[in-house]
Amino acid sequence: PLRRVNPGFRGQLQLYEAMGCTVDSSSVLYKRYRLEMLSERLSEPQDLPREVFAVDPTSICQTPDTEILYRCRKCRRALFRSSSILSHTEGSGPTAFAHKRITDSARICGSGHEKCTSYFIEPVQWMEPALLGVMQGQLLCPKCTSKLGSFSWRGEQCSCGRWVTPAFQIHKSRVDEVRTLPLGNFQTAKT
Repeated sequence: PLRRVNPGFRGQLQLYEAMGCTVDSSSVLYKRYRLEMLSERLSEPQDLPREVFAVDPTSICQTPDTEILYRCRKCRRALFRSSSILSHTEGSGPTAFAHKRITDSARICGSGHEKCTSYFIEPVQWMEPALLGVMQGQLLCPKCTSKLGSFSWRGEQCSCGRWVTPAFQIHKSRVDEVRTLPLGNFQTAKT
């Protein structure tokens, strides 16, 4: 009756069960867990393991038919794939963090079911120079240097009200979604 299971170990067992009792390194759940563990250990990220970074879409010629490619809206450089998006449960909207604002919380309106205006993704290889040695900063397009979003190893608030840790946030208004559709022997892009 006095013995208890370590909460961290219990969380690992629940993760293992959620992944079908196998370690699936491509699972969104596993990627989020790995990043959370890494962010807890880091005081200043000097040396990040290579396996933390998703492959840069420009280094691979083909994108699988099932994946969506996201490009910079300004210069069209490929930035990340749909497999790099780390989903999160929707928060309760702007009112979730109203207590931290100077304005009166009653003035903040919303239905409580706000849509996310950003993608939270795993780090991609092109981000590595920006991430090393700092805990937070801006994410700029590697080609045209336009602002895409921000990152913080400590976490950031999503527009839906959920706190995401660590956060590699790309604003949806700064990227275009590109889907490839197979047509016979030809591939066409649909934006």
